[in-house]
Amino acid sequence: MDSHKLYNDDCFDVMSKLDENSIDCIITDPPYFLSNDGITCKSGKMVSVNKGTWDVRKGFDEIYSFNLNWIEESYRILKPGGTLWVSGTYHNIYTIGSIVDSIDDFRILNNITWVKTAPPPNLSCRFFTHSTETLLWIRKGKKTKHYFNYDLMKEINQGKQMKDVWVIGRPKKAEKELGKHPTQKPEELIERIILSSTEKNDLVLDMFNGSGTTGVVAVRNNRRYIGIELDKEFYEISKRRIENELKKPKLVL
Repeated sequence: MDSHKLYNDDCFDVMSKLDENSIDCIITDPPYFLSNDGITCKSGKMVSVNKGTWDVRKGFDEIYSFNLNWIEESYRILKPGGTLWVSGTYHNIYTIGSIVDSIDDFRILNNITWVKTAPPPNLSCRFFTHSTETLLWIRKGKKTKHYFNYDLMKEINQGKQMKDVWVIGRPKKAEKELGKHPTQKPEELIERIILSSTEKNDLVLDMFNGSGTTGVVAVRNNRRYIGIELDKEFYEISKRRIENELKKPKLVL
């Protein structure tokens, strides 16, 4: 993977070695810290919400410090005008948004609401069903220019301006054939992000790589990619998925 690098390592160790002002776009899905021994519904069955030790709810100070560290590193390695996409729920997105807002030269461009077409039901029947996630689109440099493929997004949206509410389903079965991640994002969602905010040969980073969806979509659309994943199992899944994608004919944009 000459133009695509995948690391089985701690994200902070790898990011510290990346040059400042070297990344065009960061697309990432950090821990939501929602593993609290609760329950949810999956395939009609009651299951635990716990995802893994990396997602266990910690104290506020520890979570804040963790998010502050990767956000500050993101600012350092992004090019001026480069952008950061972060997905989350109420468990983490408000803390992240607050940290981003505290960094003077970051600007939040959009707050995207991703509406899931088939969310799991609320088993307790004591709350509204959780059916959305939030995506923050953030630019480095309040006075710089960022790339936005407005015309393509308008074309995809049947000739109308695309709004900040996206209705997109879960990952398709084929996206999990080589392995899956408990918080895996649909390729359709990541593809819209990549096509809207990056150009051919741009360098895309995901420091919480998971099962490699960002890498798969980056490869498919002729973007260079750096993925960092601490968990060996998910690293191997990512490697298989990206290598499989590299064997396919590339799109010409």
